[in-house]
Amino acid sequence: MTETVVEQAPVANTDRSAVKWSYVSGTSDTPLLGMTIGDLFDQTVARYTDHDALISRHQGIRYTYGQLREQVDLCARGLMALGIRKGDRVGIWAPNCVEWAITQFASAKIGAILVNINPAYRLHELEYALNQSGCVALVTAPNFRATSYLEMLQTLSPELTRSAPGQLDSHRLPHLRHIVRLGEERTPGMWVWGEMLSRAQEVSLEALAERQADQEFDDPANIQYTSGTTGNPKGATLSHHNILNNGYFVAHLQGFTENDRLCIPVPLYHCFGCVMGNLGCITHGATMVYPAETFDAKATLDAVQEERCTALYGVPTMFIAELAHPDFDTYDFSTLRTGVMAGSPCPIQVMRNVIDKMHMREVEICYGMTETSPVSFQTHLDDPLEKRVGTVGQIHPHVEVKLIDTNGKVVPVGQPGELLTRGYSVMLGYWDNEEATRRAIDAARWMHTGDLATMDEEGYVNIVGRLKDMVIRGGENIYPREVEEFLYTHPAISDVQVIGVPDPKYGEELMAWVKLRDGMTATPEELTAFCRGQIASYKIPRYWKFVDSFPMTVTGKIQKFLMRQQSIQELGLQDAANIQTA
Repeated sequence: MTETVVEQAPVANTDRSAVKWSYVSGTSDTPLLGMTIGDLFDQTVARYTDHDALISRHQGIRYTYGQLREQVDLCARGLMALGIRKGDRVGIWAPNCVEWAITQFASAKIGAILVNINPAYRLHELEYALNQSGCVALVTAPNFRATSYLEMLQTLSPELTRSAPGQLDSHRLPHLRHIVRLGEERTPGMWVWGEMLSRAQEVSLEALAERQADQEFDDPANIQYTSGTTGNPKGATLSHHNILNNGYFVAHLQGFTENDRLCIPVPLYHCFGCVMGNLGCITHGATMVYPAETFDAKATLDAVQEERCTALYGVPTMFIAELAHPDFDTYDFSTLRTGVMAGSPCPIQVMRNVIDKMHMREVEICYGMTETSPVSFQTHLDDPLEKRVGTVGQIHPHVEVKLIDTNGKVVPVGQPGELLTRGYSVMLGYWDNEEATRRAIDAARWMHTGDLATMDEEGYVNIVGRLKDMVIRGGENIYPREVEEFLYTHPAISDVQVIGVPDPKYGEELMAWVKLRDGMTATPEELTAFCRGQIASYKIPRYWKFVDSFPMTVTGKIQKFLMRQQSIQELGLQDAANIQTA
């Protein structure tokens, strides 16, 4: 049982003594897990050897926990045979598939740090992530949708065509030595997945056990890139302790047992998939179900019905698509009971529809950020309906949160303030970026989220805005500065400002206000084409506006809130702007 304690800050006089302050700490009689991901995984396998562990419907693969461990240990020993050492970074660039999960658990066993690479990344972003993290190995799908990953890698490293597998010496990717491609076909300079697994025979089980025993739960296990406010993404470095416990408590608060079957249509490269999904399941012996390599409403509905799933995860956009599917009324949702809606603000009516129409009477909302592993707040099974649909819930076990004003002082309950998080879930830091880490985590280990929130007397929180100008599109965090930095490279653009505007489907969409150089011309279609293949598709502005100047303060600061207000009027987005969210 988790109890939320709402405490008062120290008071200096009698006037302050009666004030309730916006500070909460999550107490719990359930202790934190003090072990590594690999050790916990092995414990679960020992308890539930013959129980369904992982079902990948689009691949036609079903593993029990015992079978999954065989694959994980083969992968771990295969990576060791390639020379992967403790602390080495191993990237994975693929949509949802069994190999993703296998690599996740295998890298944790051998002390490698898994680098999650967004399947939507294009050349510039891929090159940056591989180099900034110093990846020595990359597990990659051959393609995703209409994009050839192999062609992109060959563009970045033409040396592949004349390299033996494991001996890449790339000018643009100087750290990368090994590329392991999924599938059975061969590509010059790359290992085939099955070939890498076969090399496990070169490493004994005893050697793997020794390597696994060398891990500590505070060691880094994962790097996840978040869009950067200053142009480049930052690699949030998360430990075994961070993500194993967060996955555990997200599932624990939903009442997960080994009898639960979780449908995971959310991407594995994101915390929602690999932490809340995969780690939430393995900490309880539950079953992971992947309906497709990427979100597909019909595949998700099919998986829920045919695999008799008890829980379903998704961002609001996914649930909206499922509810709107033309065959929705023909599906049987009777096995569903719970799940999580998170990733972006949830329209209250959507939450009500999920409860009423999808049999998800115990569905919960979560709030957090990658840097906090990710969840800090979650609604509970027994919360009143108005709290479950109108807030992001109460504080997570073993986590603290306070809301502060611009002077760093805790604000009274009911007043907005920036949300700060402290506890086991706060990341180790941004990979190889001490300056950004110092800006994000203060001397008292409080993580500054940049989100504005209010707290009521019972500790329930509402997110009311953002100090930073981050845009959340369909669960994807986008920092306009990153998109602006790329658009500045267009020869016709003199200045550009990117904002978020409301959208009924995705929550927000990007809009770019563009100032062209004197004598230069450009069209929205030309600028869209310039972005394609260079930045992820979800970062490409949907709306373009050509201007001679931007609204500014007398001191020269651009007023993006005025740009947003004007854009809402010009685009006729008033209804979307008025949608209520938690």
